[in-house]
Amino acid sequence: MAMTENNPGAAGPTPERPEQPAEQAAQQHNPAAQPEATPQPAAQPTAADPGAPVWNPWAPQGQERPVQEQGLSGQEPPAGPPWQQGAAQPVGGPQQQPGYQPTAAFAQPGYAQVPPGANPHVLTMDQPHGVYTTPRKPTRTKLVVGVAVLALLVGGGAGAVGGYLAAANGAGSYNSLFTNTPTQNASNVAPGSVTDVANKVLPTVVEIKTQEGEGSGFIVSSDGEIITNNHVIASAIGGGQIEVDFQNGKTASAKIIGRDPTTDVAVVKAQNVTGLPTATIGSSSNLQIGQQVVAIGSPFDLAGTVTTGIVSSLHRPVNVGDELDQGQGQGQGGRGGGGLGGGGLGGGQQQQQQPSQQQDTVLDAIQTDAAINPGNSGGPLVNMQGQVIGMNSAISSPNSSAQAQGGSVGIGFAIPIDQAKRTAQQITQTGKATQAQLGVGVNETTDGTAGALIGSVTGGGAADKAGLKQNDVVVKLNDRVINSADALVAAVHAQAPGDTVTLTLANGKTLQATLGGNPINVQN
Repeated sequence: MAMTENNPGAAGPTPERPEQPAEQAAQQHNPAAQPEATPQPAAQPTAADPGAPVWNPWAPQGQERPVQEQGLSGQEPPAGPPWQQGAAQPVGGPQQQPGYQPTAAFAQPGYAQVPPGANPHVLTMDQPHGVYTTPRKPTRTKLVVGVAVLALLVGGGAGAVGGYLAAANGAGSYNSLFTNTPTQNASNVAPGSVTDVANKVLPTVVEIKTQEGEGSGFIVSSDGEIITNNHVIASAIGGGQIEVDFQNGKTASAKIIGRDPTTDVAVVKAQNVTGLPTATIGSSSNLQIGQQVVAIGSPFDLAGTVTTGIVSSLHRPVNVGDELDQGQGQGQGGRGGGGLGGGGLGGGQQQQQQPSQQQDTVLDAIQTDAAINPGNSGGPLVNMQGQVIGMNSAISSPNSSAQAQGGSVGIGFAIPIDQAKRTAQQITQTGKATQAQLGVGVNETTDGTAGALIGSVTGGGAADKAGLKQNDVVVKLNDRVINSADALVAAVHAQAPGDTVTLTLANGKTLQATLGGNPINVQN
């Protein structure tokens, strides 16, 4: 388990389509080949030539057609044979049967000419209609036809394709490097988006620097009070230098107001500042697994870094090592292991009654997959309304050691804001924190079963008054399952002095205990 203060010294087949008649196919593939009709005076019908063969449109394909085919209204007949005038060809040409002899009109693939003297705009029984095409226009028309076909094929993309073709024809070019595109106005940011959250919260987040490292914090009073982790400022205990860097580029020196190593919460105050923006404090009591969150801080000295994720778990007991005796933020493991050099969740005996003895810091943590790295410690974890719901404090990193800092692997831990707020209020009001106390020493069970083994009971304490005995195994506190010694310590820390809790033992017995208060007396 790694604290997140940044220490610079650490290292299928295609479906077939129905076939189309040749006339329709020719028109679809050459839509520009149909010119506008030239109005002509109507002609009176003429008598049919008695010797002309009668063509039946329902006859077999091998029957010859007469030359006198009638055109459709609006279509102009070609001036010469269609194969000489560039007329559109039927797809594949006419199909010929064995022994079939084409007439003059069908000697080559194409369509018949208007018979001399016939009116192409009048249909008669003697002149069945035919389909006529006109000669293609010069090469320039081919470009227009190409654009029209592309427009039919690509729809919405025709504008871009057409523009490209026009440019190729000498109509100019377009270069986006010299175009001013309007930028999105901040007022158009969607409420509840990550951008909206960042705009609200970033001005309230600071970077905190000491002689041995740097971390983060968030402003809670306009005159400079800032909440952060104890391990961020622990190296400045006894008058060491602390520098606060604000988001607007200004800096100020700061002093420690108070700190609580047992919960890893501290309050510092920036000097000679006024009118600061303050963070909006939310609640951690109604968090849900899976809800979106945003983490803001200064990982690896990169101030104002915003990352996103979700709440991965709640009430995760996280042992970050012993800080009380050392007074240092580097947590070297203690009896519970699990500090920056430990890497586990540990156990160890937790002496709640006597704070002068060695005691591990156990967080009742919010677990998140938002990226948290060394330097994020003390920064806020916020919901999508921009309210602070936790304080980023530690990460689980398989690459961390006593000589090298690890990075984010998507397992980060934050102190619930309800607990951090209560501790910070006590510090600002009295200069010290008072934590809930059960009055027991706890160990892991000897047989490996779930629960917290009571190793000792302090006379006159809350546990003693409730009837808790040595060697009892606590498996629940209220409705919360207790499966380890750390879980019981974290659960007690989540309560306030004076709260009454129900303890369930492994033998099924239940006890009522009213928690006492334990002032945390430490040097600032």
